[in-house]
Amino acid sequence: MTTSRVKKSKSVTLGLIQMKCSADPDANMAKAVSAIGQAVKRDAQIICLQELFRSVYFCDEEDRTHFKLAEKIPGASTAVFQQIAKTRKVVIIAPLFEKRAQGIFHNTAVVIDADGTILGKYRKMHIPDDPGYYEKFYFTPGDLGFSAYDTRYGRVGVCICWDQWFPEAARLTALQGAQIIFYPTAIGWNVDEKPSVNVAQHSAWETVQRSHAIANGIFVAAVNRVGREADQKFWGQSFVADPSGRVIARASAEKEEILYVDCDLAKIDEIREHWPFLRDRRIDAYGDLTKRFIDKR
Repeated sequence: MTTSRVKKSKSVTLGLIQMKCSADPDANMAKAVSAIGQAVKRDAQIICLQELFRSVYFCDEEDRTHFKLAEKIPGASTAVFQQIAKTRKVVIIAPLFEKRAQGIFHNTAVVIDADGTILGKYRKMHIPDDPGYYEKFYFTPGDLGFSAYDTRYGRVGVCICWDQWFPEAARLTALQGAQIIFYPTAIGWNVDEKPSVNVAQHSAWETVQRSHAIANGIFVAAVNRVGREADQKFWGQSFVADPSGRVIARASAEKEEILYVDCDLAKIDEIREHWPFLRDRRIDAYGDLTKRFIDKR
């Protein structure tokens, strides 16, 4: 894999692993473990893998045989990552296809601290059902809510892919003290789509996440897969936005890559003092947010 890095002073170093995936789960796992090893050598402290990294993105079709890809948490994959985290003193965010029980599956990310402890798991809350993204066939909506976790190197939150379009998810995660929200992702465009549509879709994807960084005064790290799978071309371009919404690092649209980014967490205080959005929220007026739609016409 190629590497790129943006350095910042007095910071926590992120390692975002942007991979191409094959139909062989063991090969994908080996590639991920190798990439984590590379990231450790470059002093990454919090390492995040992309959504469903152990397989191709199987949700482009409804096929019950894909349920065989699911695994228990804790389980074999988490055991591998726990050992690496403990030995190398790194935090690992590992998105997995979780088999919770017979007939109940989740799209889940596990947060493992630098001593190998599983701090918790996040189950994807918003489940899409669009052409090429038939996730409702596979995943039960998450029931653990939005959380933040105190790791050795900072307080982090995790949401997954489709969650990134919802400001409520980012806000509730930030309100629990998350300094960085990670968004493991599998998103791209249909190979037959018009180039102008592709550009607009990618722009919207990046813009909405940058807005989460601004509105909450936090860092946002999106970790996407890359390469073509069936009729989908995943657009890569994993990136990190700082608390002012500025993109401080962006990966390639074509290549496997480990994106290294130094995030100065002191910037959160600085930005929130200048833009006190949390201070000025009218929490007394937001009750209607719990409604699907407001019919007042």
